[in-house]
Formats: sequence, C-alpha cells, structure tokens
Amino acid sequence: METAAISTHGVMEGGGSYNRHARIPAGGGNRALPYLEKAARSCALPPGNSPIVIADYGSSQGKNSLTPMRSAVRCLRTRVGRGRPIAVVHVDQHANDFNTLFEVLHSDPERYSMDDPHVFPSAIGRSFYENVLPGEHVALGWCSYAAVWLSRVPALVPGHFVAFAITGDAQTAFDRQAADDWRRFLSLRARELHPGGRLVVVLPGLNDGGASGFEPLFNGANAVLDELVEARLISGDERKRMVLGAYPRRRVQLLEPFAAEGHFQSLSVEHCELFDLPDAAWASYQQDGDVEALAGRQAAFFRAVFVPSLASAVADAGRRQAFPDWVEQRLKRRLSELLAPFHSFVQVMVLAKHCPDCPDVASLERSEG
Repeated sequence: METAAISTHGVMEGGGSYNRHARIPAGGGNRALPYLEKAARSCALPPGNSPIVIADYGSSQGKNSLTPMRSAVRCLRTRVGRGRPIAVVHVDQHANDFNTLFEVLHSDPERYSMDDPHVFPSAIGRSFYENVLPGEHVALGWCSYAAVWLSRVPALVPGHFVAFAITGDAQTAFDRQAADDWRRFLSLRARELHPGGRLVVVLPGLNDGGASGFEPLFNGANAVLDELVEARLISGDERKRMVLGAYPRRRVQLLEPFAAEGHFQSLSVEHCELFDLPDAAWASYQQDGDVEALAGRQAAFFRAVFVPSLASAVADAGRRQAFPDWVEQRLKRRLSELLAPFHSFVQVMVLAKHCPDCPDVASLERSEG
C-alpha cells in the first residue's frame, strides 16, 4: 500500500505558535489535573534522597506543561518536604521547538521551578516510541494529547487528510498502526517506570458514535486544500500526500492491551474515563458576538497543531513556507461562515506499575493525609 511521505507528523508550528494557540489541549490537560495530583500522592518513590523523576512525554513548547508539572511538584512536596531533588524531564521529538521550551522554563512567570531551587528541569529530543529514560527511573509520568500521534503514517486517505474519513484497506492500516503504537508506547513506559510508579495519559477522545467534535474544522480545512489545488498553489499529488498521523482512539481500543489478563507489561489501569470538553472559544463568542475573533482562534489552532504535518508534503521550499498563511487565511474565512463550536472529548487514563512491596493507594493516602 502506498504511504504518505510525511516526516514531521506530530511536530507543532515553531516560534511559540503552539504555546499561543493550543488552548484546547490545555483545557483537556486541566481536566485531568485531579488524577495527576492523586497519582503524585500515591506513586511509589525511590529510596533515600535520590531524585524523584517526573517525565513529561510530549511537552511540545512547554506552556501547557507548566500547570500539570507545578501541580505534581506541589503534591510531591507534601510527601518529601522542600529539600529532596525533583527532576522534571520534558520529552519531545528532535524537531520540536526546544528554544521556546527552554525560554518558557527559564522565564515564564508560571514556571514550576521559580520558587523551588531543588526542582531541576531538563529536556530530551527523542520520540517516545523509543527508549527515552533508563529503566525503573520514572516515579510519575504525564502525557497530554501527544500519544494521539502515530509513529508513522501507514496509508494515504483518499479525498481527505484525517483518519475519521478512511475506509477499507486504509482503515485497516491505520487501525493496525494505532494498536501497535499504543502497545509500544505502553511497553516503553512500563520499562521506564519505577515499580509502583504512575502514568497519567490524556488523549483527545471519540464518543460512542465515533465523533471527535472536530469534524467541522477538519472538513473545512479539507475544502481549503481543494481550493489551493484549484488555485495551483499546491499540486494534486502534494494534496494527495497530505495526511495527519493523528488517530483518536475509543475507550475500548485504549483498554484492549489489558483485556486478556487485566494488566499489560506490568501496568494496570486505575482509571479510564471520557469527558466532554466544551469549546472555550465558542463560549467567548456567545458573550461578545465577535465572529472574526472566533474564526481567528479556531484557524490559528488548526495552523499551530496540524498545518506543519500537511506542509511537509509540499515539495518546494518557498511554497512550503507560504503554505501555512494560505491555509489559515482561507480557513478563517470558511469558519466565519460556518460558526460551529468544537465541543470535543478528552480521555483520561491512569496506569500503575505493579509493585508487590508497595502499600495500596488507600492506605498510603490515609497515612499521609
């Protein structure tokens, strides 16, 4: 089967664009904060005064990681006091905008290390579909929205660029790739987690009917790509090879590795739940009636998160550089005529690594509460 030649799937637009426009992933991550805080209170910690490692798998440019990491550090401090070192490791692909990430960690007024000299941020430029940290090294893992991206694009999507539009052999290829990648992600994290460690995974979800809430956005963008072909700004072949390696999963797909034995690679599921995620931009529009602001926020979100993957199919460097502006301008016009909310869904999972010598969560919380 012919595959899409996309080398940057999952890499966000640089220059801090993702930090400025990724409010929907930020909202989804915030929905999971109570579960992260509970995981920080219940995860087993390494002995003695050795550093406690928090891994942020898929940090992008860092802004959306600040609140979760600050919450995790605060909860750990209630257990170990102010003096014990805590290492926060941000992981993302080598092509990520690490300059912006480090600027955020250094100077953002909401940075989690500002008032804690014993918190040590760092970063690793490597895909989380590889080993990124030593075995049994991580006490607490966090992965927000990043695991929706596959390790590779397995097939072209005739007439569209997103997985929800696929059928037949292409659907089979995407389903198989998604299942393999999910198992690989879990296996690698199981290896890196300390016994008794916790991993909190936040993902864009699908409801029972298979809807993501982003269909109006993706269909509008798909029409924009057709416009660009008609205007001869991109070729038909380039358009055909534009495919997102993003694959939202249903709850049953997330739980499939655990179905046979109740655990997978020493991991067990402590929590798995789907939540509605209202569209904050739509709520603002209902108050102020500003159509241009609503369409602008929605188009800028699409550009920051998805356009870099699509642009990588454009052969010419000059047209590839102009492509994001072409898409955003046309998409903003379409969205201003559509005026639809993107009420999406967020899936929250909490996974625990088996530890025969660790106390159960309830007794730990009683002893520390």
